[in-house]
Amino acid sequence: MRRPQRPGNGRNDVPSPAPAPAAPLGDTHEGAPQEDLTPAPGNLPPELTSFVGRSAELAELAAALAARRLVTVTGVGGVGKSRFAVRAAVGAECADGVWLVELAAVRDPDLVDHAVADALRLTDHTSRAPRRVLLDHVADRELLLVLDGFEHLVDTCASLVRDLLRHSRGLKVLAVGRRPLDLEGERLFPLAPLPAHDAIALFADRATAGLPGFAVDDGHRADVVELCDRLDGIPLALELAAGRLRALSPGQLVARLDDRFGLLSGTRRDALPRHQTLRTAIGWSHELCTPRERLLWARLSVFSGPFDLEAAEYVCGGDGVHADDVLDVLSELLAQSVVGREEGPGGARFRMLDTVRAYGAEWLEALGDTERMRRRHRDWYMGLATWCELDWFSPRQAEVAALIEGELPNLRAALEFCLTGPDEARIGQYLAGTLWFYWVGCGRLAEGRHWLGRALELEGGHDDARLKALWVLGYVAVLQGDTVAALSALQECKDEAERTDSPLASAYAVHRIGCLALVTDDMPRAERLLRDAMEQYQEIGELNSNVLMGQVELAMALAFQGSLEAAVELCEEVRRVCEDHGERWALAYALYVLGYAAWTRGEAETARELLARCLRLDHAFNDLLGTVLAMELLALFTAAEGDPEEAAVLQGAASRIWPSVGLPLFGSGFFGGPHALCETQAREALGDTRYEECVRAGARLGTDAAVARALGQVPENERTRRPAHHEGREGDGLKQGELRPGQRA
Repeated sequence: MRRPQRPGNGRNDVPSPAPAPAAPLGDTHEGAPQEDLTPAPGNLPPELTSFVGRSAELAELAAALAARRLVTVTGVGGVGKSRFAVRAAVGAECADGVWLVELAAVRDPDLVDHAVADALRLTDHTSRAPRRVLLDHVADRELLLVLDGFEHLVDTCASLVRDLLRHSRGLKVLAVGRRPLDLEGERLFPLAPLPAHDAIALFADRATAGLPGFAVDDGHRADVVELCDRLDGIPLALELAAGRLRALSPGQLVARLDDRFGLLSGTRRDALPRHQTLRTAIGWSHELCTPRERLLWARLSVFSGPFDLEAAEYVCGGDGVHADDVLDVLSELLAQSVVGREEGPGGARFRMLDTVRAYGAEWLEALGDTERMRRRHRDWYMGLATWCELDWFSPRQAEVAALIEGELPNLRAALEFCLTGPDEARIGQYLAGTLWFYWVGCGRLAEGRHWLGRALELEGGHDDARLKALWVLGYVAVLQGDTVAALSALQECKDEAERTDSPLASAYAVHRIGCLALVTDDMPRAERLLRDAMEQYQEIGELNSNVLMGQVELAMALAFQGSLEAAVELCEEVRRVCEDHGERWALAYALYVLGYAAWTRGEAETARELLARCLRLDHAFNDLLGTVLAMELLALFTAAEGDPEEAAVLQGAASRIWPSVGLPLFGSGFFGGPHALCETQAREALGDTRYEECVRAGARLGTDAAVARALGQVPENERTRRPAHHEGREGDGLKQGELRPGQRA
């Protein structure tokens, strides 16, 4: 297997919404109020091609959305439901934005809630059910949720939509699928094919894009009219037909439709007419492909979501299409609009429409090659995960995070194959465990626990794979605050590692049991176990981000027991190793300890610089635990600098993040010490009333805004200001260094 190509983007930031279009020239008059061009919240994608027709339907849908809280756009696949719904949603006015959830690539009903949370950019590290997280998020918000492609998950989606609508008066849902949700109050909006004039306009527009200079003139107008009529005005069929004009004239296209229609309309006599028409359009395009193009089309259907060229070459190459020829054949499928192209962090990526993919999957099944291709697909993504695990301990950490994020639909498909296919459980356990860095380091604890739990329910017959899944499951549960599940998984891993003589698994189990002792305030035991784990790692030559995190955790245990100098020495060593290897995730936690130590020594400026860098790194990885820990400490620093109001605002911002992480400050007196000291002194300085006002103001900040605030990126005149008269005594803030090492709340 060749090593997968990695993206060149060094960040794992979520893309910002597309900017709002500027007003046309001449629409702005001197003295008139200026339009606010600040992008509204949401995630609607930009339109890459022109939208043709449907003005009356758009107005009708807008009226339906104004009158009802649940509207479902239904219609045959390929009729343009998704594009139509997004176009309508652009005009919706919602204070908290319009959010698109694409469900076509989701196969497991248990992942529907995760997919919605992903689209809403929610991150939750707790053991709460994703449904609970969603209900809490939408409870007091005004937003429009567009659920696209739900028909294969209708029962789960109906349950979710019902619950969401009951818990939020400000929520509206625009569902898009091939059938209704069948819920009370649902307004159905059947979307018909394009009328003749719009169908011709769409065909001409797409034809011109691929064949500059094309026009519907008297020479072939009759052929175009007939073509659009026989394709029933279905946009997908029209776009596929337009893609063939590079090789065929409209008259030749019409001539080739005759046999194709007859063949496909007779293959499934129980299908609805519109299903036959769509199938005719896709089947006709399939017939025009060469044998190698048809074969590649079928094989590409195993991908779920976007894929790159190297993946296509490995998975689909061989036995009819040599790997070296995949690029040429794929280029032809691109030219025929069978495959679409999009830009990703690492360059060009490809995607098939769901309907086109499903058609290819039927042909792959008819060839009897589905299982073999799904296994090759699984092998590629298992290799990708393995390389990414290794590269996590390198300067490419941020790129790895972005790569795995983009490949998540395919990784889910690979995991699903492992966990449902015979004799594949051991590979599923290995794959779920190998992705530990993504589950833990990139805010995916809940989904990681889902896959790890499913994998461990199966008997894989391979000790190493199961042991890895066990310690990763234990690690995830520790961070979620589920101590019972964590101890159960880690103790089983430790016992089995001793039985099978697996020193690596034993070291990881001991390490994570020590981490559990750390967050439950058993510092002597944490120190003993973490030292033991560090010795085991050294004996077997293990060095990676996990090992460095173990050293940072040992430093925390020492610091909480008063051995601050020893803690600093350990973290400085971690810092040197991280700088040498380009590691950034574990470095952030080392900076956290070093910043606390600097503040305790009275080095306020150094402490803030260290914590600011820590916070920037954590936020870039979407590591909410590291983010909120840094924010709590920065609140203490801010109070010590004489600004108790801003300190209270930061504490309020942290209070909003903690429910998505787990038990605030792990319920630990040691981790909670800085928070308690900051709160006590801020209340004394401000009085209870003003302190609570500032906390509430901070709790209204989103994570991005809270991080910017903690980093001092908000102008002073925009901060919460203290009124002239307030309850409580005056105070100059905290004195740095008042919280001593080992002091508990």
